[in-house]
Amino acid sequence: MINKEMKIGEIVNNNPKSAEILMSCGMHCLGCPSSQMETLEEACMVHGIDVEGVLEKLNQ
Repeated sequence: MINKEMKIGEIVNNNPKSAEILMSCGMHCLGCPSSQMETLEEACMVHGIDVEGVLEKLNQ
């Protein structure tokens, strides 16, 4: 189960399909070095995206 404290790099490395979901939610910078160290919550905050909605999609 993915949670908002997990780092983007960890999420994508553990589940490659999550990259497609994250990009569809508006996170197009998954290859950027800082995204690897950001938590899902931090990345959503920076992009103005609702973290709960993203979590729901990732955990389906």
